[in-house]
Amino acid sequence: MAPIRTQWTRLIRFVAAETGQVHIGEPIDSKVDIGLAAHERKTIRAYEIFGTALDPSAQVTKNVLTVKQLLSPLSREQVGVVRCLGLNYGDHAAETKMPKPKYPILFYKPPTSLIGPGAPIKVPKAIQPVEKHQPDYEVELTVVIGKAARDVSEADALDYVLAYTNANDTSFRYHQLAVTQWGFSKSFDDATPIGPCLVAAHALPDPQALPLKCVVNGQTLQDGHTSDQLFSVRQTIAHLSQGTTLLPGSVIMTGTPKGVGFVRKPPIYLKNGDEVRVWIGGGIGTLVNPVIEEGKPIEAKAKL
Repeated sequence: MAPIRTQWTRLIRFVAAETGQVHIGEPIDSKVDIGLAAHERKTIRAYEIFGTALDPSAQVTKNVLTVKQLLSPLSREQVGVVRCLGLNYGDHAAETKMPKPKYPILFYKPPTSLIGPGAPIKVPKAIQPVEKHQPDYEVELTVVIGKAARDVSEADALDYVLAYTNANDTSFRYHQLAVTQWGFSKSFDDATPIGPCLVAAHALPDPQALPLKCVVNGQTLQDGHTSDQLFSVRQTIAHLSQGTTLLPGSVIMTGTPKGVGFVRKPPIYLKNGDEVRVWIGGGIGTLVNPVIEEGKPIEAKAKL
């Protein structure tokens, strides 16, 4: 099976200033951190792409558009299933005092939980007060599957990857630790940022060579590297595709390194007005989102 090869290297989805419509495009500046540029309201221009993000034959044109609003690189409708790995970094398992898993620990999120760059991470009224429910941050390398994958070998696994992106697996620890199934605690509406762009798989041949960080209100709380994953991207795809078809558009969030808030002393939890930045190298960039507790006015320090 040949690897997926796209015309684009980085893909963004956005509302264009020229049309007021949603487009996809390749940023003209190949070096710019798209998420930071959007957060700082800098001008971003992109070559329009004809086609869809999930179509490897989509054409990069010479038509230039200006980003008015940066969106998540995939719409909720394009994301069929969001699969997530838990305890996939040894240092994270150690800090939580949980044993390293023998097999990937899998849970799911609904597409309704996904939001894009700049959108507020919402803490629902039902999951307040935050002191009890402990909303937490988790930077995660995220894989986008580009063609149907079933019973894939580790050797061929990366051939099925369309692109990589960034995500913040916001978790509500009270409900997570109350039961053995984590899905409920990680699936609330509008709580999982993803983006700011897709980086084509051909531009990142080794997903185990990426640094990743999480910064909350200017303080670096996570500083890890994907080489420390217990189950590599190859192993993860091979395992999850056993007897199961991973369809194009399927998203796999591959776990988080140490530094999460609920095990710190004192614990750190996300609250109204906080700003969370998750960053991954390799051109993926920074995802910036404020935190809003539903029913409360946003505080001045939360920047959209």
